[in-house]
Amino acid sequence: MSRAPVPADDSCHVKLDRLTKAFGDVVAVDEFSLDIARGEFVTLLGPSGSGKTTTLNMVAGFLEPTQGEIYIDGEPMAFKPPHKRGVGMVFQNYALFPHMTVFDNIAFPLKIRRVPKSEVVDKVKGALELVRLPGHEDRYPHQLSGGQQQRIALARAVVFNPSVLLMDEPLGALDKKLREYMQLEVKHIQESIGITVIYVTHDQSEALTMSERIVVMDHGVVQQVGVPEDLYERPANRFVADFIGETNLLQASVEAVSQAYATANTSKGVRLRIPAATDLSPGRKVYLALRPERIFFAEEEQSGINSQVGVVEETIYLGEVIRYVVVIGEGERLQLKQPNRLGVRRHRAGDQVRIGWKIDDTRVL
Repeated sequence: MSRAPVPADDSCHVKLDRLTKAFGDVVAVDEFSLDIARGEFVTLLGPSGSGKTTTLNMVAGFLEPTQGEIYIDGEPMAFKPPHKRGVGMVFQNYALFPHMTVFDNIAFPLKIRRVPKSEVVDKVKGALELVRLPGHEDRYPHQLSGGQQQRIALARAVVFNPSVLLMDEPLGALDKKLREYMQLEVKHIQESIGITVIYVTHDQSEALTMSERIVVMDHGVVQQVGVPEDLYERPANRFVADFIGETNLLQASVEAVSQAYATANTSKGVRLRIPAATDLSPGRKVYLALRPERIFFAEEEQSGINSQVGVVEETIYLGEVIRYVVVIGEGERLQLKQPNRLGVRRHRAGDQVRIGWKIDDTRVL
């Protein structure tokens, strides 16, 4: 089946229109729609089985959608072969040819596109300079570190000036420190050449670091799309609040609603003030999301603060922060993070403490 082109819109580079993929009775991706701007870095984020890699493989041309369409620069792509889509691809396992030199690995997509030999050398050298590995042309993949191999894979993906760059868990095989370094390197390279990137990861920290927008997916369904700050500060539902960063999730029932604030009782006997919302009413069941870094130790009750007395159950030293588990009410456990700095009192398991947080720091889901 072919589709007519949609009008070209320079602000919309890639358009996914109700993209669906089913494997028998299992729907892996369910009516995924998204407009991606030219030069934008968009990340598909979710746990295993959420449909993010299936979506990427449909954009790449490795899978045909069950229904829906993919447009790049207004041209329908859903049923075009991968080599006719003008997209580059970087995989987690690098997929470098072990018997080829770095030069030949990077030159490979140029040769299959019949780029004149006179241009190949300059393009390969330019790609190596882009990834900061000039002079590595004669080495073989086994002579490179993991980070260097990933840079070569990136150079090969962009050497032919693709319209879109697709990246599937590209840093997953690297150690933590190198992975964090490469996150910034990939982002800097993307910004320097202005290429549109669709990136797949299950690592929420990686998504927050690199992305202009994040698409949170679960069981093939888009849960929320937004800039990193929106997803972290204003999650749309319980899944997003729990998956993006760390959070305390409390089950509660709304007790009363006023113009300024509402009150709610958690399932374990803690009475709290929460932000008022137009859809809240007495008796309604809600989830309350509270980030650990928003909770602090308090000396006394303060205006505009939820204040609770509890007992420290656990203290975990993490270097830059200390994580505490404090039990309040009838067994309600809250995690809080305290920066590790001089002059800050440390608490031990068994200490009775008062903790607090601003009422507006509670998210009602």
